[in-house]
Amino acid sequence: MLEKEHLIQIANTPMPFGKYKGRMLIDLPDEYLLWFAKKGFPTSALGQLMEMTLALKIDGLDEVVKPLKRR
Repeated sequence: MLEKEHLIQIANTPMPFGKYKGRMLIDLPDEYLLWFAKKGFPTSALGQLMEMTLALKIDGLDEVVKPLKRR
């Protein structure tokens, strides 16, 4: 279940590895998240957040999350 804390984490958690290292999860390209969906998300809290991020983007709700980013 998606809760407010998850939205805040998605907005403020940087990708810790890979091509988009340092980019906040909400800012990851859709294609990158879809690639992970096919390959399998990491089996960790990060993987769960990435999966939630993809669901938000598919539903067109990523713009709701972006204002939660800490500047």
